[in-house]
Amino acid sequence: MKKKRLILVVSLVFFCGLLGYFYKVFAAEKPTVAVVIKDSKTEYWKIMISGIEKGFASFGAKGKIYAPDQNNGDQLAILKRVLKEKPDALILSPQDPAASVPILEEFKKKHIPVLLVDTGIKWSGQTSFIGTDNPSLGEKAGELLSSMLQPGDKVALVGVITKDPVSGDRIQGAKKALNTVGIETVGSNILYNDYTTKVTPVFAKMLKNNPDIKGVFASNDIMALQVIKYLKEKGLNIPVVGADGIIDMLKYVKNGTSKGSVAQNPYDMGYISVENALKAIKGERVEKKIDSDVDIITADNAKSKLEFLEALKD
Repeated sequence: MKKKRLILVVSLVFFCGLLGYFYKVFAAEKPTVAVVIKDSKTEYWKIMISGIEKGFASFGAKGKIYAPDQNNGDQLAILKRVLKEKPDALILSPQDPAASVPILEEFKKKHIPVLLVDTGIKWSGQTSFIGTDNPSLGEKAGELLSSMLQPGDKVALVGVITKDPVSGDRIQGAKKALNTVGIETVGSNILYNDYTTKVTPVFAKMLKNNPDIKGVFASNDIMALQVIKYLKEKGLNIPVVGADGIIDMLKYVKNGTSKGSVAQNPYDMGYISVENALKAIKGERVEKKIDSDVDIITADNAKSKLEFLEALKD
């Protein structure tokens, strides 16, 4: 009897050890993907993080997400630390595209695929860019706004000056679409380096200098919401179109306070970037440019988009 028990104990120990060995082997085989983004606290980036994490789970990747706001760090310094960790692939949304290139060259030397998400870089070494065609987004926003106006009307353009070209590209796209149908545009990019800067004083001055403004395009919804609030306080009924499709803007579109937004798909961007990072690691073909497309949000479809984003918070 004792002999049988001894055999059973030994067998169990061996079996547990074998399980532990295979667990370590398979865990070690999981490819590692480092993700360095611009921010992790604002809604747009939280939505993208949801898509990234879903991608990690769906494609069996071991990933870690870094952002400067997590520890008041500098994104370039984060990239240098990540390089030392030698991930199998890097997904990056650069705050300063030009300054990122020398570090990205080091990733390339180590044969680490670099996939850019949301914001592109003029760099031939990238494996892929996954994101929005921002001039096209601006054009679609301009077309949406122009459908609410008449030729000869005047539109205020409210954008931002940053080291990446996103806002400028959107402003130029909107300007092109509006000017094409005979709508005048006024305003220039605002020096706006973070999401705490108040747009209202600058817009108020713009409106004072151009009291005949009949519409507003803001290159992101955070600014659009500030403009809407100001117009509401002044009792002015001027259509405002923003971009990004964040939850608060979708609520405004749904209840008719705002006429629309051109929504990026940050969830899809995150998910697709992980999917293609895994393809690159395996040596499979990856498209150099993957357009994550945009959605034109109006009262007709705001509800369904809102329900999808609200569900991500649960």
